[in-house]
Amino acid sequence: MTGKIWFITGSSTGFGRLVTETALGHGDKVAATLRKPEMLSGLSSKYSSSQLLVLKLDVTKSDEVKQAFSAAHAHFGRIDVVFNNAGSIVLGSVEGTPDVMARNLFELNLWGAVNVTSTAVHYFREFNKPAGGHLIQNSSLCGISGFPRTGFYCGTKHAMEGITEALAAEVDPSWNIKVTLLEPGSFYTGGHGRGDLAPPHPAYKQPDMSKMLSGEGMSDPVKGVEIIYRLASLPNPPLHLPLGPDAVATFNDKAKRLLEATEAYASWSEGLELEPKL
Repeated sequence: MTGKIWFITGSSTGFGRLVTETALGHGDKVAATLRKPEMLSGLSSKYSSSQLLVLKLDVTKSDEVKQAFSAAHAHFGRIDVVFNNAGSIVLGSVEGTPDVMARNLFELNLWGAVNVTSTAVHYFREFNKPAGGHLIQNSSLCGISGFPRTGFYCGTKHAMEGITEALAAEVDPSWNIKVTLLEPGSFYTGGHGRGDLAPPHPAYKQPDMSKMLSGEGMSDPVKGVEIIYRLASLPNPPLHLPLGPDAVATFNDKAKRLLEATEAYASWSEGLELEPKL
């Protein structure tokens, strides 16, 4: 077998679209999934069905996820890499974000991602011969640390981090399933203008969004995607991969703060062991 066979969610824009284009450009095969397949009409006319399969998919619907995996497997014979990427963002204070916006975000970013995660592991183990595959979870530096006006987005990514770490510890090594949490920083993929804005809360100062929308100070997504593609070729990929200088800085800062708190208050946990019963 030459090249890899990818299953990519959220392939219409952003990292999903760029990873799709990059994998195809390297000669790999891609099952590209998205809610509006017509958005990939240009790629469909450029690549034959033997290399690109476009599938309609809403990841919040578990039946659609299973059907999409089944179609991809039937078309290509196996799935080597799943890029679990579909998601969105809500910008707003925790206090000011309406419940419906926050819950819809969790439905997509967390439960949609869980639908894909569980199905990917099932296919890697039960259908690939030999068994195995690489699950790449598109998390965020917001899954490592919380930032103002992204509280619920950070919550979805923190939850994905915890679930994925548990999953990585659960899978039997004999299944040959690799799991990576990709934690990008700020990349100017054009997606920053497509999230939802919560109504402004009068108690909070509203930030200047012009730099975020213009891409000022952000990293180059094309260069970032080449690293994601390289990640998929590693025989022993890391569980965590911070991507971008701000992501690396966030990891270092969080590790420092955790160590400082541990060292400062470790003594408070001394003597808490349960006394043995006689």
